[in-house]
Amino acid sequence: MIAKDLLELLACPVNRMKVREADAALLERINRAIAAGKLCHRDGRKVEGAIEAALVRQDNLCAYPVRQGIPVMLAPEGIELSGL
Repeated sequence: MIAKDLLELLACPVNRMKVREADAALLERINRAIAAGKLCHRDGRKVEGAIEAALVRQDNLCAYPVRQGIPVMLAPEGIELSGL
């Protein structure tokens, strides 16, 4: 879980849109799509391996992984969710 005060400061590095934590159901859908090889990072690389958590952009089209409790808010690491 990301601290509320930190979450309020974070935004998508591409368009500055607000982000929110993915709920359990969305995280499960993301991880199923990753396992099926259906999701790619913004730079075109296939997403490899399940993610523990994610911050989802307000428009629900992109998510940023959280690794070891740290949000990875780098544009190339964004996961395109349009295929979900």
